[in-house]
Amino acid sequence: MGKGFKIGSIFGIDIRIDWSWLFIFVLVTWNLAFVFGEYHSDWGTVLRWSTAIMAALLFFASVLAHEISHSLVARAQGLPVRSITLFLFGGVASIEREPTSPRNEFLMALVGPLTSFVIGFILLLVAGAIAGPVLGAMTNPEQVLGGLSPLATLLMWVGSVNIFVGIFNLLPGFPLDGGRIVRSIFWAITDNLRRATRWASGIGSFIAWMMIIGGIAMVFGVSIPFFGSGIGGLWLAFIGWFLNSAATQGYQQVVVQDILEGVTVSRMMRSEPPTVSTQVPVSSLVSDYVMGSDDHAFPVMDDERLTGIVTLEDIRKAPKDTWDRTRVGEIMTPGEDLEVVGPDDDASEALNKLGRRDVRQLPVVSEGRLVGLLRRRDIIRWLQLHSELDMG
Repeated sequence: MGKGFKIGSIFGIDIRIDWSWLFIFVLVTWNLAFVFGEYHSDWGTVLRWSTAIMAALLFFASVLAHEISHSLVARAQGLPVRSITLFLFGGVASIEREPTSPRNEFLMALVGPLTSFVIGFILLLVAGAIAGPVLGAMTNPEQVLGGLSPLATLLMWVGSVNIFVGIFNLLPGFPLDGGRIVRSIFWAITDNLRRATRWASGIGSFIAWMMIIGGIAMVFGVSIPFFGSGIGGLWLAFIGWFLNSAATQGYQQVVVQDILEGVTVSRMMRSEPPTVSTQVPVSSLVSDYVMGSDDHAFPVMDDERLTGIVTLEDIRKAPKDTWDRTRVGEIMTPGEDLEVVGPDDDASEALNKLGRRDVRQLPVVSEGRLVGLLRRRDIIRWLQLHSELDMG
């Protein structure tokens, strides 16, 4: 997923839209406009498209509500939630840590499908109340659908699709909500999150491959119950591919957290990293520091006080013909904008900070004094070493 853009915040949680969401929004709207036209031949173009746009917006609002429910339960358990992003396959809440117990995992996973079911049943009840006379006068389902008002059609579709979302998310394939429920059960039985995740991810990969194989079979004319056959199988296969990738990545993340558990920053940081003064010309920084080492970032010091950090990216932003007269202090990232860690901080939390700020290194500060530099590659090297030891 790309970074996309922020559209606001709810309960202090940033709401973001990935660029891929624009594609799926257009696709859903176009498909709904066609379907509504099939059942309501008397609807004009403006009515069909406006109803389709509203239905698509309400659908994604429902997806957002689904993810907000996960996020609120996670925050109630003390888990930080950075943002919620709507993207090609729906939505994802950026919860920074794994749940602390099987019970918390179970509750956090279950609340999402329950939210979808509640929204779905409420909308269907309202749609049924609006369409009561039509439902009582007609027996043919196509006649009933064709006789619904625009509002009843809108609520009927959004309600039905929420029920489907709830059912789909209860499939026992990690990282779907159903897979997380299964993981919570395995976790409670084994008291081992890593093993539970491996088992749940295996089930998730199996379901994903069934979707991929089934989708390809549909393309070649095989009819699958509920899904049918035809070119729509490509979409099913694509979803299966995404779920398989997510299941693998989910297990890898747990392995990383497991390896880093209890490890402090001081055990993998680089002590006494090379530093540079604010008054050093950029040309000297390049020739004396960058070219003579494999370092990509240098803490900037002023009278033994950390005032910032300068990276290769900062150097590239400065025109080369100005390097002789440009000082490091003019291109560095200032200290007030830096994310720092302490030597006794947990390495897994430091890794989260690296990902959250999208940087390659973090200054390590103790009592206001620079004591080291934690680089992303230091963590990767630690993970490579200890994952190999685990395999052995």
